[in-house]
Amino acid sequence: MIGLGAIAGIALVELGMVLTPGPNMIYLVSRSISQGRRAGLVSLAGVALGFLVYLFAVSAGIATVFALVPEIYLAVKLAGAAYLLWLAWKAVRPGGRSPLSPQELTPDGTGKLFLMGLLTCLLNPKVAILYISLLPQFVDPTRGHVGLQGVLLGLTQIAVGVAGNAFFIVTAGSVAGFFGRHPLWQRVHRYVMGTALAGFAVRIATERSGAAVALR
Repeated sequence: MIGLGAIAGIALVELGMVLTPGPNMIYLVSRSISQGRRAGLVSLAGVALGFLVYLFAVSAGIATVFALVPEIYLAVKLAGAAYLLWLAWKAVRPGGRSPLSPQELTPDGTGKLFLMGLLTCLLNPKVAILYISLLPQFVDPTRGHVGLQGVLLGLTQIAVGVAGNAFFIVTAGSVAGFFGRHPLWQRVHRYVMGTALAGFAVRIATERSGAAVALR
């Protein structure tokens, strides 16, 4: 139903977003460094639930929106491209912040860790725009039920997002220390991610039909 190109495209976009500074990354890394890996992973479980909430809320309406107002596709596409360009600028601008520059946090219990992870995700504009503006770009109405396509693509995004964030949680201390000792590599990381996101933005804006960032 969905092509490998669309799956690879949403996976790469999500990987770029995971590696780009944002509320989820900053909170999870900070929590892991200040309270330990377990606290980071519990918080990540809340973030994952937030992903699922967005996924099913948005996927339920994709088919209706495409059927009733096809012009929305163009607006959604341009909004998604503009958002990726904004993320790219945040990564490469002078003084841009690395997600591995954690904030100090006071210890919390398991329930609060989970709830804070959930709320951080639900209130994260990166996640909202990802599901509203970017995920629909990979849905191709000619391949069948667009709602189901959205769910499958969203589950791919969640798998990549959870795996990527878990990696940073587990390695937060050592990676933060490495970047602290080698600022050049931190700058390289920011510029590579910024360039990749800008490339996706251009591809989305110029694609005429189908999955906007499908790899050929």
